[in-house]
Amino acid sequence: MFDFLGDYDLLGAFWTTVQLAVLSAVGSLIWGTLLAAMRVSPVPLMRGFGTAYVNTVRNIPLTVIILFTSLGLNQTLGVSLGADRVETINFRLAVLGLALYTSAFVCEALRSGINTVPVGQAEAARAIGLSFRQVLGLVVLPQAFRSSVGPLANVLIALIKNTTVAAAIGVAEAAVLMKEMVENEAQLLLISTVIAFGFVVLTLPTGLVLGWVGKKVAVKR
Repeated sequence: MFDFLGDYDLLGAFWTTVQLAVLSAVGSLIWGTLLAAMRVSPVPLMRGFGTAYVNTVRNIPLTVIILFTSLGLNQTLGVSLGADRVETINFRLAVLGLALYTSAFVCEALRSGINTVPVGQAEAARAIGLSFRQVLGLVVLPQAFRSSVGPLANVLIALIKNTTVAAAIGVAEAAVLMKEMVENEAQLLLISTVIAFGFVVLTLPTGLVLGWVGKKVAVKR
């Protein structure tokens, strides 16, 4: 019943999915942290930019963002992100689009963690002469990250599932392979089950591990 799977690179497709998720997660965590810092910044311009970015990006469909990276950045503006091969360019553009989109949700998850830090701690840090950057980096963000592990885990799981949108610009991940298999084989239910099981294998352990980590590092108040 599963003999036809040997004709397809199932592990390779899911490995591409894993690479997309990991690289996008790193990028979105970095950019999302900067956005969270902007949203709580005392500088009105930075707060305004962070708020506008988050509210705008969260309300744009991910497919539109992914297509924009290909049609807008690559084909119109010639942005290739240092790659020569089309497959590599599309992969890097997909990572960029996923990171830009997911960072908005990372920002809000971190901001919720920042709101759990008692105001008195920040005021005490400022009272001893620490700058805003030092207060944020040394006092607020470490506690915010510990409080945000749970929400960040949900964002990561959503990101893993969102990697299927990269199929819109031809990135050879699990969704592209599923489409190819459905077109060539008369096994729609079986193929769907196999691909769904693959995503469960990726997301379920991730959620369980990060949930355990979140409980271990939670700030006791």
